[in-house]
Amino acid sequence: MGVLDLLIFLGGVGLFLYGIKIMGQGLEMAAGSKLKTMLDKVTSNKFMAVLMGVLVTALIQSSSATTVMVVGFVNAGLMNLVQAAGVIMGANIGTTVTSVLIALNLSDLAPLFIFCGAILLVFAKKKFLTHIGEIIAGFGLLFMGMDIMSGAMEPLRDSPVFINLMVNAKNNPLIGVLVGLVFTAIIQSSSASIGILQTLALKGLVPIEFAVFVLFGQNIGTVVTALLSSVGSKTNSKRAAVIHLLFNVIGTVIFVLITLFTPYIDLLKMISDDTVVQISAAHIIFNVVSTLLLFPFSNKLVALSRRLIPDKEDKLSHTPQLSYLDERILSTPPLAVQQAGNEVIRMAELAKENFMKAAKAFIDIDTTNLEEIESTEEVINFLNHSITPYLVKINNLDISEQDSEYISSLFHAVTDIERIGDHATNLAEATLYRMENKPVLSEDAINELTVMVENIEKLLDMSISIFRNQSASLEEAKEAVEIEEYIDDLHDKANSNHIKRMNKGTCDTKAGMLFINTITDFERVADHAINIAFYVPNPPQVAEESPTTPERTWFE
Repeated sequence: MGVLDLLIFLGGVGLFLYGIKIMGQGLEMAAGSKLKTMLDKVTSNKFMAVLMGVLVTALIQSSSATTVMVVGFVNAGLMNLVQAAGVIMGANIGTTVTSVLIALNLSDLAPLFIFCGAILLVFAKKKFLTHIGEIIAGFGLLFMGMDIMSGAMEPLRDSPVFINLMVNAKNNPLIGVLVGLVFTAIIQSSSASIGILQTLALKGLVPIEFAVFVLFGQNIGTVVTALLSSVGSKTNSKRAAVIHLLFNVIGTVIFVLITLFTPYIDLLKMISDDTVVQISAAHIIFNVVSTLLLFPFSNKLVALSRRLIPDKEDKLSHTPQLSYLDERILSTPPLAVQQAGNEVIRMAELAKENFMKAAKAFIDIDTTNLEEIESTEEVINFLNHSITPYLVKINNLDISEQDSEYISSLFHAVTDIERIGDHATNLAEATLYRMENKPVLSEDAINELTVMVENIEKLLDMSISIFRNQSASLEEAKEAVEIEEYIDDLHDKANSNHIKRMNKGTCDTKAGMLFINTITDFERVADHAINIAFYVPNPPQVAEESPTTPERTWFE
């Protein structure tokens, strides 16, 4: 094998890897919201977790990528370790799809696939069709790369060095395992490394007696990506990567013993005379049987990972941190979009709770929770500064038009939510002022504040619910608008009443600006709340009309 053959071989490997990559991207983006639905289902039970692992990996064509996502989900608190173990096992089954496709050996049709895919990529106007084009073109590139590799490796048939290596390696299973492990760790894709192994087999260069041990090593090598991904993450994320390692190492030990002491190779030869098909069958059997054997012991694997990675105080435990976002999830844009939404909803809930605590503290002149209010405001500010750049990164990814519109609404919502947090801080400062300066607010003034807060709480709950569901009926929209308009009226009435009270002397002048500023804070929080409610696709058009007064007691 000369230098030119080596260069051609490397070019074929590059084309093969690129084909797998864009085919996976196309499948992933075409699936879009279905990936989100699968993610929601994984939280139900560990059987669904295995199924999700199979389906997602079949879509993105990489168990390594799926496991990296799992590490990200665990790091974000979206998935527990038992569920993670199920997804990892399912991912190992899902990754067998590529080997099955390669076993079909459609190299002669590769140019046609590339042509058809390119036509869709260049001329299709709809994003869905361009993603289909990516799938088809990637499929063609995969086989073309395989064909180029196959041709470049032809001289190895007559190479005495290579022949001697194969003869010696057949008698030493450890060499095969190490070759598979190292090569897969380098290219960080078990699907690709198994495809290359099948290409070697296609030319009769690798007998099944050696290929099967390389295959076992490849299943261990694919863990390296997840292990590297877990560096610097939370303890449970490291455990998820370790569970992947344990699963594949235990499976490899079991199958090495089965291969050495049972007629396993003979069974593979009975399936087909084609070594490429035998490798695909061995890959499927390894992952399915390993899952069947180890799935009942998934809790034991979790427990073992806890012993290997003991608990320690998380460095971030006492500092503001993200609950749903993780850089690793950006590799799967539809899920990154969903997680960004979850983080924004979390931010909205924190802002709402902080406002309610601050409003109650002001009304009751209670400074007990002021430190907690300040601490929560730090978290809200942290989320504001962390979510926004994450949304920018998502916007730069290949996402659907629907997801792009959702990200735009998240940008706007984050700004409104952050302002609600600022108003809570204003109220906390006003509480300290009341405590220190003792301004006199009449009972009527306190009642006005209380009624405003009650309506703002209802509006915040409704707005967050609408934004979470990303839909609002006409009735919900009308009710939200009516409550917001009612709060505006309460603000104007309270302002007028307060001036009358100061003229009468029932509220002193020190309370004058304090009360006005407070009801202004309340009214602006309602404005931000109604904005959030209408950051949904095609919000209902509420006709301009005189607001229907809810059945409440208006201020006299």
